[in-house]
Amino acid sequence: MSRLENANPVIFQRSGDRLLTSNDEDEDVHDPIDDREIFDIRAINDPEHPLSLEELNVVEQVRVQVNDAESIVGIEFTPTIPHCSMATLIGLSIKVKLLRSLPDRFKIDVHITPGTHASEEAVNKQLADKERVAAALENSSLLEVVNQCLTPTRSI
Repeated sequence: MSRLENANPVIFQRSGDRLLTSNDEDEDVHDPIDDREIFDIRAINDPEHPLSLEELNVVEQVRVQVNDAESIVGIEFTPTIPHCSMATLIGLSIKVKLLRSLPDRFKIDVHITPGTHASEEAVNKQLADKERVAAALENSSLLEVVNQCLTPTRSI
């Protein structure tokens, strides 16, 4: 059995469900994408613990930036420890979730919160490189792990 890097992570309370308005559900009403909608990434599972990224405080709504008019989404995520070897996998899972969920017009920027990881520059470079992301997703073993992170275990 492998040893956990962060065997006893701090667990944070989950935020409440996102309330949907009648306009959110009406297909005839233009509904710009906003930070609360993007923050549904909070339900992504941590690859190491049976917890969501929100419960580990890896993602926070205040670190989600959306400009619907310019089709830009930016996410900062914070690994639980400065030497987390799962940081690239977590970032890749966030990026894949957004790529699968958002219209193609969006530019997606996923990166580590500045100053929170020992290898943030290298991880950010990997996540920003379209060819590296595409190559990673061609690896069936890695894609299986990403899909496990994206499989809902409970409602958000």
